[in-house]
Amino acid sequence: MKKENTVLNNLIETLKDGQEGFKQAAEGVTNPNLKSLFRDYSQQRSRFATALQSEARQHGETDPETSSSATGALHRGWINLKSVITGGDEHAILAECERGEDSAVEEYKKALEDGLSPSAQEVVSRQFAEIKAAHDRIRSLRDATKS
Repeated sequence: MKKENTVLNNLIETLKDGQEGFKQAAEGVTNPNLKSLFRDYSQQRSRFATALQSEARQHGETDPETSSSATGALHRGWINLKSVITGGDEHAILAECERGEDSAVEEYKKALEDGLSPSAQEVVSRQFAEIKAAHDRIRSLRDATKS
C-alpha cells in the first residue's frame, strides 16, 4: 500500500499543479469562453485531487498530499510570465496549458501501469479519460488560435 500511496500522492501533486495553472490561465485570457473553460478545468482538478486524497486515506495514508510540486510551481510561473510578456496571448497560454496537460497525461499513464488496487485503478482510470479529453480539447483550441 505504501507504493500505491506514493503513486496517488504524485497524482494529487500533479492535479494541484493543474488546478493552479488553469486558475492562472483563466486570469491571463480575455476570451470569456476560454476563461470559463480554464475555470472549469481548475475546479475539475480540485475535485479529482479530493477524490484521490479520499482513496489514499482508505488505503491507510494518514496525510495525503495537499500541495503542488516544485516543478509545478515553475510551470505556473512560466504561464504567469508568458501572459504578462505576451499581453495575454491566447495561443501562448494554450500552448503552455497543453504542456502542463502533457505531463498530467504521462503521470496518469505511469500510475495506471503501477498495479494499483482495484478501487484506486477505477478512480484513476476514470480521471485519466477526462484528463486526456481536456488535453485533446486544449490542443485543438491551441491549433485553432495559430496565427
